[in-house]
Amino acid sequence: MKKSDAWKRKIAYQIYPRSFADANGDGIGDLKGITSKLDYLAELGIDYVWICPVYASPMDDGGYDISDYYSINPMFGTMEDMDELLAEAGKRGIKIIMDLVLNHCSDEHEWFKKALADPNCEEAEYFYFRNSENGAPNNWRSMFGGSAWEHVGNGRYYMHLFSKKQPDLNWENPKLREKLYEMIRWWLDKGLGGFRIDAITHIKKEPTLSSLEPDGDDGLVGCFGPTRNYPGIGDFLTEMREQTFDRYDCITVAEAAGVPYDQLGEYIGENGYFDTLFDFTYSELYSYGHAWHTCKKAWEWPISLLRDKMFASQIETAKIGFGAVYFENHDYPRASEKFLPKEYQSPLSQKMLGTLFFFLRGIPFIYQGEELGMTNTVFESIDDVDDISTKNHYRLALADGLSPEAAIKAVNRYSRDNGRVPFPWSSGKNGGFGEGTPWMKIHPDYRSVNAEDEARNENSVLSYYKKMVALRKSDEFVETLSVGDIEPILTEYDDIIAYIRSGNGKKVCVICSFSPYPLNVKTELIGKKLLLSNYENASLPENGTIKLSEFEAIVFEC
Repeated sequence: MKKSDAWKRKIAYQIYPRSFADANGDGIGDLKGITSKLDYLAELGIDYVWICPVYASPMDDGGYDISDYYSINPMFGTMEDMDELLAEAGKRGIKIIMDLVLNHCSDEHEWFKKALADPNCEEAEYFYFRNSENGAPNNWRSMFGGSAWEHVGNGRYYMHLFSKKQPDLNWENPKLREKLYEMIRWWLDKGLGGFRIDAITHIKKEPTLSSLEPDGDDGLVGCFGPTRNYPGIGDFLTEMREQTFDRYDCITVAEAAGVPYDQLGEYIGENGYFDTLFDFTYSELYSYGHAWHTCKKAWEWPISLLRDKMFASQIETAKIGFGAVYFENHDYPRASEKFLPKEYQSPLSQKMLGTLFFFLRGIPFIYQGEELGMTNTVFESIDDVDDISTKNHYRLALADGLSPEAAIKAVNRYSRDNGRVPFPWSSGKNGGFGEGTPWMKIHPDYRSVNAEDEARNENSVLSYYKKMVALRKSDEFVETLSVGDIEPILTEYDDIIAYIRSGNGKKVCVICSFSPYPLNVKTELIGKKLLLSNYENASLPENGTIKLSEFEAIVFEC
């Protein structure tokens, strides 16, 4: 069927359900909690809501270890609650997107249990089992550290590119693939609006599973080379699209790390495997070697690096398709921590960061709390942390000789749990998250950074996000700011990222200053109408110069 491209003019919002809203008072966010907050999302102007996994799961990796694709984890509610969420969201013009985890499942999935019990059963072929008398079958390193192979007795091993409780699914097996396609169609038949497809570039493995030259003192090698975007993956992705997505008017957003720009057309071109994808090149600027504690801090790399990578992504993506733009998600610390020194983090700079990403070409994804200007939290000890990746980096820091105090300080900066703390709905008990004690500590700033208070403050970050959404979706500028062209400008300035969006007979200029000082910027731009700024007294270009205050963001028709 021919699919509509209306999604390109929409706004998306991501929810980490465990931390969004707790309706039954058990301290854990749930589906009914999400349903209870749909009016908030509708008022914000949201069209798509992506919710992280709520399937049955032992929650070893935040629900990305699925034990039953057809069931809801009791901590989040029931399938009836999911049906209610779909129906109530639909009444408000909101479509629900779910995570689709296809590279691996949980070791508690019925398929894997049968495979362990009987090496000769059909389900054993759904996974990568190998026999080896001399230890692990190869020297590949798991994403979470250590060998990518787990011994189950009698010289039998299985592959797990992620946690050992996430055995990789063997996509070479056609029976497995058809079972996955049946599941996808089942969810779309329920009325789901689409999927965000997790870790999809890892489903094709180098066929010989051979060891490679080690890249670390542990004698192991990172598994990216032989398992990420490996040649032949397109056959699987084309078949999946034809058997599932092509039959529905749904949106598909791929987590497609490692796809080079010259292959983007295969992924999101006119006949691509997916509608759009997340590009990580500009959001993962820090290179941390083997552990987070070796990372550069935000102010130790130039803003021009962010600018150049961002515009490279924008320009290359625009040549062949339409991207998904974002600064935050459930796998990242808060954007302000990545892009701004602590002393410069404020509602003013938060609005500037929001402006920068929100008017790029592509469907924008707001991550829960980003619209409030939430910053990183403070974990006093590793006991405050739930994330498996954070715990691994903490262990690496200790192994490198850091004290527990220094190690927790290092992982605080980059922990994924920074974005997973309970959402602050009010300044009341538990930040309005729910009556029960939250499963993770509430952010200490909840009394000043919360949805209720910010909704009443016309100068808050939340109010500013509402203005951004309204501008992007306005009849006058929706074509320009969604599918219009993008052109980088003012690249001679190291502390400025600026661009022009053009289309539908209009041009809109976006200028964002990362400078903590006022700037006088020379430009030949002629301002026609001020559309948005994080300053009340913003001025348009005059006499070949535009005056910018510290961390100013300005959007104007030109």
